[in-house]
Amino acid sequence: MHADSPRDAHALLLNGTVGVGKTTVAEAVGDLLADAGIPHAVIDLDWLRKSWPTPPGDRFNFGMLLRNLQAVTGHYLDAGATRLVLAGVIEDQDERKLLADAIGAELLVCRLRAELSIIHQRLARRHGNEPEALRWHLNRSGELDGILSRSAVDDFTVDAGTGSVADVAAAVLRAAGWT
Repeated sequence: MHADSPRDAHALLLNGTVGVGKTTVAEAVGDLLADAGIPHAVIDLDWLRKSWPTPPGDRFNFGMLLRNLQAVTGHYLDAGATRLVLAGVIEDQDERKLLADAIGAELLVCRLRAELSIIHQRLARRHGNEPEALRWHLNRSGELDGILSRSAVDDFTVDAGTGSVADVAAAVLRAAGWT
């Protein structure tokens, strides 16, 4: 934990395959925390890793993500945030440990799940005018779903395939014990 950050700071990563709704649910979790008067920050990890070119052997620029995350979370914690809501992907226990170390706070990991047919519909809406991007995301969704099922890096799972975004966010908060 950062030297001046709150002692009760906790982080929650919404993990899951592409198209499952990690960012959308993270934003809704943030809204619920704000409604409850809980100081927090919502961070989309994809933006912290987005740069080009990526280093050899680091396909998804995880090293850049960790460096940026450490700086960003430090600022939020130092400003008084007690909850950090992250949207992103970790594929194994090593990545989980590195992510927790970069954050400097207790980390819970929630896997959002949905049937691949639902995810494929969402991806088709999101990338309908980008055939190459759609093809990549459709392929990656099944691949990543399998990786995450085998890795067991998550503390709990929430169904993101049915119900409203607000209902999913509330279920995430309940499962995390943050309500």
